[in-house]
Amino acid sequence: MSALTRFLGDSPLRVLVKLLVVSFLVGLVMNAFGWSPMDVLYGIRKFFIDLWNLGFHAIDRFLGYILLGAAIVVPAFILLRIANYRK
Repeated sequence: MSALTRFLGDSPLRVLVKLLVVSFLVGLVMNAFGWSPMDVLYGIRKFFIDLWNLGFHAIDRFLGYILLGAAIVVPAFILLRIANYRK
């Protein structure tokens, strides 16, 4: 078994035929939906940008919840510590 065959997982001619068949099928589906390769790249880019923004939005919401809870918890904690300090 040659290094090229080992790398490709099959003989080069069979891999070429498989790639041609899959490329034809993917091209057929993309044409049916009216997609271009750039549409796919823009879609992938938009997915990662939305994921990035969603991540920071989630962090922002999380920190907002912490600050909202701290507005009640911290003063209550201080009052309880003062009340227990007198005893």
